Amino acid sequence: MKKIDQALNNIDRSLQRQKKPQTLPFEEYLVLLSRDPARLLRNVFQVFSDLIQSHIRELEDEYEGDPESIHYIAYDCSPLFVEETDRPFFADRLFANRLVALANTLQRSAQQNKIYIFEGPHGSGKSTFLNNLLRKFEQYANSPEGMRFEAVWRLDREILGRFDERETSLLLNRLSQMLDKTASLQNDIIQAQQRNHESTHIVEVPCPSHDSPILVVPKELRRSFIDDLFANTKHKYEIFTEKEYEWVFRDQACTICSSLYEALLDRLGSPAEVLRMLHARPYRFNRRLGEGISVFNPGDAPAREAIQTNPILQSRIDDLLRDSNRVRYIFSRFARTNNGIYALMDIKSHNRDRFTELHNIISEGVHKVEDIEENVNSMFIALLNPEDRDNIENFASFTDRTEAIKIPYILDLKTEVEIYRHHFGRHIEDAFLPRVLHNFARVIIATRLNPTSKAMLDWIEDPKKYRLYCDENLLLLKMEIFTGHIPEWLTNEDRKRLTARRRRQIIAESEAEGFKGCSGRDSIRIFNDLFSSLSRKDQLIDMTTVVRFFTKTHPELKEQLPEGFLDSLVRMYDYTVLQEVRESLYYYNEEQIRNDLLNYLFALNFDPGSRVVNRFNNQRIDVSDDFFVTIENRLLGAGIDDEQRLAFRLETQKEYTARALTQEVMVEGRDLSETELYRRLYERYVARLKEKALDPFLENENFRRAIKDFEGPDFHTYDRRIREDVTYLISNLCDKHQYSKKGAREVCIYVIDNDLAHKFGSAS
Repeated sequence: MKKIDQALNNIDRSLQRQKKPQTLPFEEYLVLLSRDPARLLRNVFQVFSDLIQSHIRELEDEYEGDPESIHYIAYDCSPLFVEETDRPFFADRLFANRLVALANTLQRSAQQNKIYIFEGPHGSGKSTFLNNLLRKFEQYANSPEGMRFEAVWRLDREILGRFDERETSLLLNRLSQMLDKTASLQNDIIQAQQRNHESTHIVEVPCPSHDSPILVVPKELRRSFIDDLFANTKHKYEIFTEKEYEWVFRDQACTICSSLYEALLDRLGSPAEVLRMLHARPYRFNRRLGEGISVFNPGDAPAREAIQTNPILQSRIDDLLRDSNRVRYIFSRFARTNNGIYALMDIKSHNRDRFTELHNIISEGVHKVEDIEENVNSMFIALLNPEDRDNIENFASFTDRTEAIKIPYILDLKTEVEIYRHHFGRHIEDAFLPRVLHNFARVIIATRLNPTSKAMLDWIEDPKKYRLYCDENLLLLKMEIFTGHIPEWLTNEDRKRLTARRRRQIIAESEAEGFKGCSGRDSIRIFNDLFSSLSRKDQLIDMTTVVRFFTKTHPELKEQLPEGFLDSLVRMYDYTVLQEVRESLYYYNEEQIRNDLLNYLFALNFDPGSRVVNRFNNQRIDVSDDFFVTIENRLLGAGIDDEQRLAFRLETQKEYTARALTQEVMVEGRDLSETELYRRLYERYVARLKEKALDPFLENENFRRAIKDFEGPDFHTYDRRIREDVTYLISNLCDKHQYSKKGAREVCIYVIDNDLAHKFGSAS
């Protein structure tokens, strides 16, 4: 018993420590309002906007300084959709930008009633998205940061006139008779009769529409009232000028509050005395009880009673005011979500009827309850499958009252990979060679994209020039743009052609994509097939394995891809890893490269047969055709003909004398190695050296075996130079390209066994 008592006492103390919502007199509410109007004067749209902005973290705009930036920013949505949720929802970069744009619009604009329709195919996570969003909205709205106040009347009998003892007795007897079937409520009545003097003489009338207390101030008096309240503060200027506060002057209190105000004004004769009976309390949201948030599934049957009332409270109001017709305490179910969220999960079955019912409410902002017009200022949200669009297109007058936000399958490969990590654990990356997991995601996303893109082809007229990096349909490049990345391999000309207008056109095409192909559920199932059947401890999953999986195990997915897409993906991967291996094996001798280029530029002004001393490094140069050819082979490649070689030499000599030497060196005081001409030649020189870095090792079988035996017991048996080269190669792959040692070994074997150096030759 002691343990039970202790447990109950601890609960009691815990509840006592929690700060209970306080009902404040209107005067105290005005004190809070004058200090922080931005928080207290918010309608549901602004609270929704604040929820988004406070729960989504802006990460970066990778091209912030770019004059052609469209501010397509990366956002971390995990606090809103992932953290502390039963089923996380992963928002890709495209959807996150749409959601933030919606929040910004809601924050800045004067709101008119609309229904916000989130449209997406089956398996895109719409229901999970909405459930998580509403859960976080409920938590936020009940927190100090998101809290708003609603009106509640406390009618004082002493002010309005005392009841005689007979009337009081009759009222209490009537109340007891109506509630005598519930023992707990009977006990409440007994306790109520024993309460102090104040509670006996107070009748509390909550506003069923959850109106802000400021709306009780008559509309014709509200502007001067707020003018007096804020005097000449900055808050006053904001309230009177900014769109987000227009509702304060435009909206009216519900008919119950308006009727009470008028009735009390007739009795008391003073608006100030009436407002002293007005109080404010926190607007508490509870989705399960339908307070502030109501969510309807298609199978939820309509309510039997469209009109709600409170006979007990109605009787007490009538007795106080001595008038049974002055204030009618009736309201509809829409009142319970006024200044809250009313949501429909899919517009079909019973929800189609509910959507139809919203027509007049959204158009006029009012709902008829018998003879009374009820204001409805809720945020209406609906989920829609594309095949159900006919259910809403029959309402022509709804056209300007709906706003569609697309929520398709994931089109951002980073988010797609993050979903795999969440479902299967972050360790899955250890089973793949670098880039291979992302390439799996690229295949899945390619099934969701339209095969051709007008925006991409308007931008890049000849896709074949990027065959080493991209497919002919430019889907791989489009995926990079969707992730916010502009590849370095684009030419300067095409990079300049990627204007803000073109970038917006590319992003805008995503509105019509992601409605077909592999669904989110299917992609998880398919990845599980790959991972469970092909991951091995002794070997990492490489591109050969992935391609075989899509061509043999799941050929139906290959059929959904544009012709040649898998070949392009493999070619891009092969070329990329070849460059990584070449770069990792290449020994940088910066001093030798610098002297070669300085000597070449200096010698251009002298005829073959000359012997000169280079004033830029004090080295002696024997100028000859062989000297020029040796350097030019490293700059241009050995296969170039004499005519092209001479043209390059003359063009370089012209730029050297016209700009590099006379302008940048002599006028601007730069070192020759700091000129633009030197920088371009240096990049060419290094690129050619890297291309040839692997060649000496390809015919050496010991080099391949040494890679396989790296850090094994047999590694010390190899020649010292081979051991040094292999160690250098593996270390660079790990340090520069984030390979594990196991991954570095396997990618080197992949490059050698697939003869990638010969496959690509001197391609660049």
